[in-house]
Amino acid sequence: MTIDRILILTAGGTIDKVYFDQLSEYQVGPPGIDRVLRGISFMPPYRVVSLLQKDSLDMTDQDRQLIRSTIQDAPERQILITHGTDTMIQTACSLLAIPDRRIVLTGAMQPAGFHDSDAVFNIGFALGVLQTLTGPGVWVAMNGQLLAPQNARKNRKLGVFETRQPESR
Repeated sequence: MTIDRILILTAGGTIDKVYFDQLSEYQVGPPGIDRVLRGISFMPPYRVVSLLQKDSLDMTDQDRQLIRSTIQDAPERQILITHGTDTMIQTACSLLAIPDRRIVLTGAMQPAGFHDSDAVFNIGFALGVLQTLTGPGVWVAMNGQLLAPQNARKNRKLGVFETRQPESR
């Protein structure tokens, strides 16, 4: 059995944020995925591409097009994207029409460098579902849930992603 190589695209967001005491603020730093992957015992072949280092609120349609074209041009069929949580669903929806790719987006509510970060869990969960799913499609993997982006929402009050409830008539 051959294990397919996974393309991991990093787009910034909280998962990559670092805290600078002298500035008293967070800034998007280098990808946090490398330190997370070092702690995983079994890891299929992968390639990491640091595509963007942005807070997702600063992402533009051109940034989403860059993500889309990178995926379309890549030889890999399994794609993991680390992304900021504020516009992750918007980016996921922009990728829905890409054929022949299995794409999972994940992120974190706390930077990967924090000891209480959800980054390790979310990345591990996303890698697991990426390898378990069959067929093409786009999903958001957060908080132990796998969500279709067109039916997902970020609940800022609870700090989780959830299925959007249908509007009542």
